[in-house]
Amino acid sequence: MYQDITLEQLFEMQKAGNLQLIDVRSPGEWEELTIPGAINIPFFDNEERKEIGTLFKQVSVEKAKERGLEIMSAKLPAFVKQFAAIPGRKVVFCWRGGMRSKTTATVLSLMDIHVSRLTGGIRSYRQWVVSTLEHYQFTPKCIVLSGNTGTGKTKILHQLAEEGYPVIDLEHLAGHRGSIFGGIGLKANNQKVFEALLLKELLKYKDSPYVIVEAESKRIGKAVLPQFLVEAKEKGLQIQIELPVQERVQNIMEDYQPHLHKEASIEAFRFIQKRIHTPIAFQIEQALVQDRFEEAIEHLLQYYYDSRYEYAGKQYELPPVVCEARNMTEAVEQIKVELAKLM
Repeated sequence: MYQDITLEQLFEMQKAGNLQLIDVRSPGEWEELTIPGAINIPFFDNEERKEIGTLFKQVSVEKAKERGLEIMSAKLPAFVKQFAAIPGRKVVFCWRGGMRSKTTATVLSLMDIHVSRLTGGIRSYRQWVVSTLEHYQFTPKCIVLSGNTGTGKTKILHQLAEEGYPVIDLEHLAGHRGSIFGGIGLKANNQKVFEALLLKELLKYKDSPYVIVEAESKRIGKAVLPQFLVEAKEKGLQIQIELPVQERVQNIMEDYQPHLHKEASIEAFRFIQKRIHTPIAFQIEQALVQDRFEEAIEHLLQYYYDSRYEYAGKQYELPPVVCEARNMTEAVEQIKVELAKLM
């Protein structure tokens, strides 16, 4: 027989490791929000869920159950086989710990596949995320990597993370690079997904003396930072990275790959075109159209982004520590020297 578990029990099981979370809701529900690390084995696909929901609302509960049974009976062997192939301990959940997860857990138990079922489902998890963030006490010192567009802040964060430094990559959690061009080639996360991922990272580093983040506005794509994190950043230590313009241009070329996303780049530019002096804006647009991307990027840096970053830097309470380097490798080494002073 399967076992019902609470969120607290789930967290303890996650600490022990060798655990797979399985979301049995439809793919559409799963994409909107799931528990970080969960995979999706849907009880009903999007169209089936819609059909069942219509019967439930417009005909009767019994008709909805009958149709649900018909659908699942046809695909039950394949459904069970997917669970059997997953090693280790398994926890299933649906929206509120209702029929989908209960039926899944019951059928799997009959097939000698042991699973646990999360009481309250994803709804209880979402309530916990919201409540925890509302009352969160952020204690680590914020180390904020700032610098003009193209200074490689995100890559530097990744390098520091690989070396074991406490890093929270806000752009990665948001699925957005934080500028008008930031969504190119990426899928932006909604606020619910962002908050779930952010809380996981915050708890990971709750006992760390400091946490390294990138200078971002309160809104990153579709996601909005909690106020406590905005305030922690403004009161934190700002490390300002300065690189030569040509180095920055090449970094942007590598990150955004405009040759692969030409139309999206042109479309994004048109959102800010009116904010740039008309003759310069025309030059930038022509450069993008004619595949002269380096030229377009250099003009955007000179006539748009650099002035905006100068303004954004004024939000911090303390003056920045400046790391002037020839490339990102040098910048990383200088940053590590500054971090060593904090220990």
